[in-house]
Amino acid sequence: MKVSNGVAMLELKVNEIAFHPTLVWDDESAILIDAGVPGQLEAFQSEMTEAGVPFSNLKAVILTHQDIDHIGSLPELQEAAGHSLEVYAHENDQPYIEGRLPLIKTDRSQLTDEEWESLPPLAKAFYEIPSPVSKVHHTLKDGQTIPLAGGMKVIFTPGHTPGHISLYLQQSKVLVAGDAMFSVNGNLHGPHEETTPDLREAEQSITKYSAYDIHKVICYHGGLSTRDVKEQLMQLVLTADKK
Repeated sequence: MKVSNGVAMLELKVNEIAFHPTLVWDDESAILIDAGVPGQLEAFQSEMTEAGVPFSNLKAVILTHQDIDHIGSLPELQEAAGHSLEVYAHENDQPYIEGRLPLIKTDRSQLTDEEWESLPPLAKAFYEIPSPVSKVHHTLKDGQTIPLAGGMKVIFTPGHTPGHISLYLQQSKVLVAGDAMFSVNGNLHGPHEETTPDLREAEQSITKYSAYDIHKVICYHGGLSTRDVKEQLMQLVLTADKK
């Protein structure tokens, strides 16, 4: 789905569960924000074709964080591209993405047998899949501007993971929230409690959005929000400030 000039929200599905990576491009290159679950290379290629962007233009992948549903197809994308895709991520999540530490939320050793048996089949599958591993070529910090596709401002939004980031696309005034928020029918909600280890930190991270002129929001889970976005964000910020 086209969101703005040079910005499209992709839709990838696993068992009817939708994920929404973002594609950003200009005349010279294309950048993916997040890389889906393992096995979605063909879906990425199809979505890029639908957006009118040749897969051969893909030059970089920016990861909002380390979770397997965000890094899953990265090795396949790198192999298919036929050249080394530049990978960007926050320094706090770098050791997990590079395989030097186990992914925080799919480390089987952290679960009791009872917790393991209580997981639904799809959740168990994420634990059983070998964690994708990739070199992070560029580590990111809060406030940094990535000089790609008109400029992307890094907003450090930890809580969901230690190195979670959101990205503010400066030309289009679109916020790519990653998993800092989720959306239901265009309505924005704060961090998802069950998948956020440090809920308090995640709620405070949302307050950083008030410094930006945001017109649209893409949530990885739930998709695009365009209705009364500034008012919705302000309400989330006020709620976080009261806690």
